[in-house]
Amino acid sequence: MSTLLYRLGRFAYRRKWSVIGAWSVLLLIAAVAGLGLMKPFTSSTTIPGTEAQSTLEVVEEKFPQPDDLLTGEIVVRAPEGQKVTEGSAAQAVQEIVRDAGRVAEVKSVTAPSPQAGTVSVDGGTGIAALTFSVDKDGKLPADTEAGIEKVVEEARGAGLAVEMGGDAFSAQEVKVMGPAEIIGVVIALAVLVLVFRALRAAILPVATALVGVAMGVLGLLALTSVITMDSTSIILAVMLGLAVGIDYALFIVSRHQNQVRDGMDPEESMGLATGTAGGAVVFAGATVVIALAALSVVNIPFLTVMGVGAAATVVVSVLVAVTLLPATLGLLGERITTSKVPFLRRSAERAARRAVRADHEGGAGQRWAGFVARRRWAMLIVSLVGLGVLAVPAADLQLGLGGTASPDSSSARAQDMVDDAFGPGRSGALVVVIEGRGSDVMPAAQKLSSVVEGLPGVASVTPVVPAKTGDAALISVTPTSGPESEETKRVLDEIRDARTPIEQDTGTDINVTGTTAVNIDVVDKLSAALPVYCLLVMGLALVLLIVVFRAVAVPVKAALGFLLSLAGSLGALVAVFQWGWLSGLLGIEQTGPVLSFLPMLLVGILFGLAMDYEVFLVSRMREEYTHGRPPTEAMVRGFGHGSRVVVAAALIMIAVFGSFIFAEMQVIKGMGFALAIGVLLDAFVVRMVLVPAVMAILGHTAWWLPRFLHRVLPNVDIEGEKLTHRLGVAPSPRTYDRQPADTDRVSVGARSDGR
Repeated sequence: MSTLLYRLGRFAYRRKWSVIGAWSVLLLIAAVAGLGLMKPFTSSTTIPGTEAQSTLEVVEEKFPQPDDLLTGEIVVRAPEGQKVTEGSAAQAVQEIVRDAGRVAEVKSVTAPSPQAGTVSVDGGTGIAALTFSVDKDGKLPADTEAGIEKVVEEARGAGLAVEMGGDAFSAQEVKVMGPAEIIGVVIALAVLVLVFRALRAAILPVATALVGVAMGVLGLLALTSVITMDSTSIILAVMLGLAVGIDYALFIVSRHQNQVRDGMDPEESMGLATGTAGGAVVFAGATVVIALAALSVVNIPFLTVMGVGAAATVVVSVLVAVTLLPATLGLLGERITTSKVPFLRRSAERAARRAVRADHEGGAGQRWAGFVARRRWAMLIVSLVGLGVLAVPAADLQLGLGGTASPDSSSARAQDMVDDAFGPGRSGALVVVIEGRGSDVMPAAQKLSSVVEGLPGVASVTPVVPAKTGDAALISVTPTSGPESEETKRVLDEIRDARTPIEQDTGTDINVTGTTAVNIDVVDKLSAALPVYCLLVMGLALVLLIVVFRAVAVPVKAALGFLLSLAGSLGALVAVFQWGWLSGLLGIEQTGPVLSFLPMLLVGILFGLAMDYEVFLVSRMREEYTHGRPPTEAMVRGFGHGSRVVVAAALIMIAVFGSFIFAEMQVIKGMGFALAIGVLLDAFVVRMVLVPAVMAILGHTAWWLPRFLHRVLPNVDIEGEKLTHRLGVAPSPRTYDRQPADTDRVSVGARSDGR
């Protein structure tokens, strides 16, 4: 593979305008397809085959609605001491109903009514129901939404508290690059400037990453015409595409710049950088892609779309890194090593002098690794205790499917008003469907209704509604608690427990559905699938790393380190988003259960990134070890070579992911925080502390491989070591300051195969 990438890098460098032109055409095609074929996003989080989802289809069949149109609500609260059904407040409500009915695309408006249950018990709050001449899966036209907003503003001027809610106003516009995200990119650019000491070299990784993100996002937008997609899929693709796109370019540009500074011909350097660092990039991208694509194994459609969509964006980012990036570097030629900015030019000269001294005296990375090696047990214990403390809150992890609306949006405020006036259970109603022979259905429904009314946590049960076909009936159960609470889940479980004897006595089939039941079933399915997915990812990690490093202990250590960083990030996520610690500082206005699919996404993404850092760090240690250095010295020198680029890559990842903490959508806040904390812990605690400490403790054992595995495993050269030797550009064997002892000087082959 390294030879193929070497040729590809040189080709792209030589034919730079052809490659840039080809990518420009592809980007234009993607833009036309994406913008022309895109359909509205859906917030549906369903899993086919669950009881609630299957029963929901029965409800749609047995109890069809006359119109399948988009609906919304205007929630009105009268001033203190007044009622929405009397006096001036009632007159203002009637004006709202009249004016809203005149807005374009509004089919009907139903005034608040005590008989319909849309006026609170104290009469202070009412709900006006809106029906629009828009399909329920469609998007409310902008002029219609503006018209309703104008009606609401006029009503507020009359002294009423008025908000818009319901499906029509809950969807949020997807902002691919908001102010916070742009700040993250700027921080990443600043890190690149510090690494390269040249503005031109720093801009290229950001520019090519943006191309990869644009291609990925436009492709996903085009796919909305044939598959159901949540807006979160787009944000995840942007988040991950930006982070890995910049990081992958960093690895290649850093290698290329160093080689040109050492006097290598730029074209040859580009080919070599693509064949070596590019090989590591391909492997790193493959691990992320495999981990994300593996989400499809758990057979959850919306999660499969998220995983495959993000994986596709990573694939594009890898292709951009090994083709478009070399072409754009071809535009700079030897100028990749220089800068017109005076302070950057002086900074580069100082960095070059420090690099020369580091070759003889050891740089900051080597000094840190040496410090950790000397205090290996103390550093190991401190790190484990620290990560353990961070992981403690994870034991209280609660999963849910909270709304995507911003807490300060009108729809969120409308929901708060409804919860305060009608009780939180109004939004968490459970629908019980009874199916069977016509003579059995109504008696079974009546019997179940009387049983459910007596269950703890049930606020009310509606009268039985029979189907026109006579073979089904339904009742609606309103709990006293909200849809995200554990109390509501207990009510659902108790209803399902109570139905068994009634089914046996009447020969009917009783099932529970409704939005709340669907969400609870989704959470339960995701919770059950998480351990399976973790085992799958861990097994994948062990196999891949055993092949790469041809050792057993190193992969086991890497997998355990990944688990530690995962546990710590989940603990921090629970502490902030569930318990509310530091929530004000981070602008988190609403706390509650953690988004149900977030742990799975965190496992998939963090696994891929953790393996990246492991490979970039430990592969240099292995190279030093194969050249005959003692284990600890090989670890120290290898760490010194790889730590600088890993630290820069991690800072970029943290900046990009962390910028999404300040997004408007609560879902995106949680994703950005979890990924930023995960990368922080994995890069700076696990890889920078635990890895050198454990490697120093293991010594030769770290590189042991059973004889039978040594024979059957392929020799994967992801760093292109064979390529560098074939081209005659590999560094000559170094003259050691001291020769290792005979007990340490054992060839890698002997250590690997046991001879």
